[in-house]
Amino acid sequence: MKSSTLPTAMRTCKVPKSITRSISCLRGKSYKSGTLHYSVLKGFQKPRLQLTCTDETFVLRSLADLDEGDTEVPELGEARIVVVTSGKGGVGKTTSSANLGMSIARLGYKVALIDADIGLRNLDLLLGLENRILYTAIDILEGECRLDQALIRDKRWKNLSLLSMSRNRQRYNVTRSHMEELTSAIISLGYQFILIDCPAGIDVGFINAISPAREALVVTTPEITSIRDADRVAGLLEANGIFNVKLLVNRVRPDMIARNDMMSVKDVQEMLGIPLLGAIPEDEQVIISTNRGEPLVLQKKLTLSGIAYENAARRLVGKQDYFVEMSPQGKGLLQKFTELWA
Repeated sequence: MKSSTLPTAMRTCKVPKSITRSISCLRGKSYKSGTLHYSVLKGFQKPRLQLTCTDETFVLRSLADLDEGDTEVPELGEARIVVVTSGKGGVGKTTSSANLGMSIARLGYKVALIDADIGLRNLDLLLGLENRILYTAIDILEGECRLDQALIRDKRWKNLSLLSMSRNRQRYNVTRSHMEELTSAIISLGYQFILIDCPAGIDVGFINAISPAREALVVTTPEITSIRDADRVAGLLEANGIFNVKLLVNRVRPDMIARNDMMSVKDVQEMLGIPLLGAIPEDEQVIISTNRGEPLVLQKKLTLSGIAYENAARRLVGKQDYFVEMSPQGKGLLQKFTELWA
């Protein structure tokens, strides 16, 4: 049976165990029982099941998701592909990708993170998944594995997965068509958000990473060098047909802004002319969480940066939220006394 166009409003449903046991042998075949018609669709992944009933259509995301207690996922009309880029290295693209992806997954959406840096992968370290990666996207393209084998599901949130592009043995020539095929296959698995962690620079790796994207998130810091690179990247995104661009200002220091030693978030936004998604304050907990392999938003006691990432994720999915107030805190009596005699 050929798969028909799936409706915009989709939900997951449970299937009796007697049926799920018989589905494993139905790759590319059909199984008819009563008023329901089951068809397993072929692809790179574990079988994706479409159940067609007389009154409505249900979609099961994959056999791995047929767990008891599996909850309904939020409705989303079309899968969104967002590339996280900056041009300049070291501004926090990977950290932002990990925390935004984790925050969106915690909202109930099915999220796939793609580490598009072929030479140097780091996203797996921030998620604590470095020891679980056996295959990468390069192995998929060479036919050595399936997509479901290279997609690593997070240990804490099963609706978050990671796909790495890196290959240690040799450099592989990934093309734009390869990236588009990979993202299309991931969307066919039922993923609602794909966040692509773009490599630094504006060379071939950058062009390949942005090719399947429909939206972009430009990460920058309040520094002249980073802002100029971000402005250059924003122009390249528009030249490649990506007009839905948002700005994330990272490593903001309110105390330096108050002393006029750093540009404010408003100044950065006015210079770039890009809608602001969020501003992330400087936080030493970022280094601690990175070394632990745990995103900042998973800490039991959220810091200001963790709250800022969660708020940015809520705005990214379309939920209204406030920006984090980052005005410098008032000085205590002891601090004033110490500065007086310093």
